[in-house]
This record gives sequence, structure tokens and C-alpha cells, in this order.
Amino acid sequence: MKTNNKVLFMTQAAMIAAIYVVLCLVFEPISYGAIQTRVAEALTVLPFFTPAAIPGLFIGCLLANFLGGAAALDVIFGSIATLIGAVGSYLLRKNRYLVSVPPILANMIIVPWVLRFAYGSEDMIWFSTITVGIGEILAIGILGQILLSVLIRYQ
Repeated sequence: MKTNNKVLFMTQAAMIAAIYVVLCLVFEPISYGAIQTRVAEALTVLPFFTPAAIPGLFIGCLLANFLGGAAALDVIFGSIATLIGAVGSYLLRKNRYLVSVPPILANMIIVPWVLRFAYGSEDMIWFSTITVGIGEILAIGILGQILLSVLIRYQ
């Protein structure tokens, strides 16, 4: 039985990673760049259902950033932001409305610095924090909560 749980965990993580990458690539025009709404970030609510979403989201983000041609700092630290957000979502899984908060905050704090140092963005950090926050609220706060509501209904 223990082996079956490990296989299920790895399968779920791999599926989540694959879906994350596909969503980034399908919605490429809005998934990459200084101002973005990454539809795949809606998946950061999945730790509400399974801890397998944590490595799945991290690996998915890592691959999507790499395949999308992101700078090395973005591949590393953008993926770490998603990892931190996913862990936070898992820790707050008892409240479905708080699940969205950690990934939004992690990205709002980390990504503006990535934009500055990886891409030389001359925007003020506070301005980048606002633009990243808007994209994250749209992707996670709205799309993620819609996804969560649908998945809870058909759990």
C-alpha cells in the first residue's frame, strides 16, 4: 500500500507540473514579460487538495520559465516564489479563501526584484509590486478561486 501512495503522489505531481507548463505555453503572450497574468498560477490553489501539488507547481514553474526563455535568475527565483506560495497554500488549506494569499504575496515580494536584477527593469520596485500583484490577483485570487470552487464541488 505504501508504494501505491508514492506512485500516486509522483503521478499527481507530474500531472500538475505538465498542466502548469502547458497553460504557460498556450497562454504565452500573457504568461511572460514584465506585466503578465499567468493563467497557470491558478493551479497554486491545488495544495488545498494534495501536498503533491507543491513539487508539481515548483517543477512546472521551473520548466515553464526555462522553456519560455526566461533569464536564469527568473528560472530560479520565480520558481522559488511559486514553491513558497505552494507551501503557504498547503499550510493554510483549512480555509479555502486564505489558500490564495501565500502565492500572491510570494510573487509580489520576489518577482519585482527578479524583474530588476534579471531583466534590468527600471520600474520602481513598488510599481512592479503593484503590477505583479494585479496579475497574481487576477490569476490566483479570481481564476484560482473559481477553479477551487469547481474542484470542491466535484471532489
